[in-house]
Amino acid sequence: MTEPNEPNETPERTGAAEAAEAEPAELAEPAEVEPAAVAAPPVGWLPRSATELFGEGATAEEAYDLLTVDVPADSWIASLDTARDTLGCTYFDWLSAVDEPGTGFRVAAYVVALGGSEGAGAAGRAVRCLLVRTTVPHEAAALPTATGVYAGAAWHERETHEMFGIGFTGHPGLAPLLLPDGFEGHPLRKDFVLAARVVKAWPGAKEPGESGTGHGPKRRQMLPPGVPDPNEWGPLKGQLPPAPARP
Repeated sequence: MTEPNEPNETPERTGAAEAAEAEPAELAEPAEVEPAAVAAPPVGWLPRSATELFGEGATAEEAYDLLTVDVPADSWIASLDTARDTLGCTYFDWLSAVDEPGTGFRVAAYVVALGGSEGAGAAGRAVRCLLVRTTVPHEAAALPTATGVYAGAAWHERETHEMFGIGFTGHPGLAPLLLPDGFEGHPLRKDFVLAARVVKAWPGAKEPGESGTGHGPKRRQMLPPGVPDPNEWGPLKGQLPPAPARP
């Protein structure tokens, strides 16, 4: 009696499976991961980097014991808010500008964190000075007024407007402060011409040596007031030539 054929316990392997087992699988290369951007270290007594505190585009430097932060013009008021509320610079000292040909007007505000100010951490125990600067182009010289942050900026903005022609939108009144009524132009701009030296008819030479004769006026020897003529008084009386008479 023949025994029935027993089924195979293991199924026959396909050629593809055997090939896969013979050749080890290639490992996929890991995807390149860009390194995380490293934040710039804080400068001077700033608790964090200038970008973290004042926003994109802000830079800071410290020179001659003065910390300076440059910010974009559209971040001007927000930066002053940060200086006052975050860094404790509650004291406003001054605001002015510099005309830089080819660049624009650089407007700067000097503020101070007084000793014991809150908001500056350990630095709040000492007086800290901060110069916040921004630049506006000559053809669009305007900034929002800082009077909402520092009320004392009102007078300084009036002077800066008068001397440089920079507008401060929202200012309560940019009336002339220093110059006489009817004065034309902004005298601290680099393109300002001293018109008085151009059109005014001066009664004499403008500078020594500028007379029409090609040489400067001659000087006559004169006796100082109150000094007698030595030819009329003293041991040399009558022995000296007479001094020229006063006009």
